[in-house]
Amino acid sequence: MATTDVTPTRRRAVGARSLWSILRSSPRMAIGGVVLAVIVFAAVFADAISPYPPNQQNLRVRLQPPSGEHILGTDHFGRDVFSRIIHGGRVSLQVGFIAVGIALAVGGLMGLVAAFYGRWVDTAVSYLVDVLLALPGFLLALAIVAALGPSLVNLMIAVGIAYVPQFARITRSAVLTVIEMDYVTAAQAAGSRDNRIMFKHVVPNSLSPVIVQVTLALAGAILSAAGLSFLGLGAQPPTAEWGSMLNSARPYIRDAHWAVTYPGIAIVVTVLALNMVGDGLRDALDPRRTD
Repeated sequence: MATTDVTPTRRRAVGARSLWSILRSSPRMAIGGVVLAVIVFAAVFADAISPYPPNQQNLRVRLQPPSGEHILGTDHFGRDVFSRIIHGGRVSLQVGFIAVGIALAVGGLMGLVAAFYGRWVDTAVSYLVDVLLALPGFLLALAIVAALGPSLVNLMIAVGIAYVPQFARITRSAVLTVIEMDYVTAAQAAGSRDNRIMFKHVVPNSLSPVIVQVTLALAGAILSAAGLSFLGLGAQPPTAEWGSMLNSARPYIRDAHWAVTYPGIAIVVTVLALNMVGDGLRDALDPRRTD
């Protein structure tokens, strides 16, 4: 009984030690995590941090270089670039999280069902995934958003669908390993329902590779969304979004390079931070890793 009472405390202590061990053994992940935390914080509190409203125009100061009044300069409408970058981070992160959420829900369920039931279900899902993988993800998203129409909602749907096959494949692979374990066999022998076995025993023990894929897919989704917005198929003016900002400032790249440079840097830094966190998680969750 005494052991049961202290188990939660021990688990928290072990979890804290494991997290510290991971961060200490992977400085790259720690740096990426700090940078990503700063970006998320700025996006969440953009209204309080930005010195100007993101869409406030002042043509008297259009295309002004960085100064004390506008630390990253202004664009061709006299809007503060720094304020738009911060608010654009909110939009880009929102698109990334929702798109990956769609891909995880649809692709994860496909992979889970295919691996758990096998036979013709696995064959049908595998064929569908192979067809989707035959198309480059960006081109698939481009075709979907072009068919649905340019908007932020359609952009999230298109990018999410483009990442479905990746999650279906990695979830299927992870589940195929887990369903061979003794505890799954014991649950089946005990007469547990399929949905109980899947969501209580299989899914929790298949999360490690999926978590890594979520982090890496976030970077790709943000990059894809920025690319589609740059082509005019994502966020529409005057919405502050990094890809859209690049597109609108492109004609002025020679006279006002800062209007293009800083949104581009924001994309690069965010994607790099997510990739660093993803690589660190992949190394930390590798079953062959020894502490």
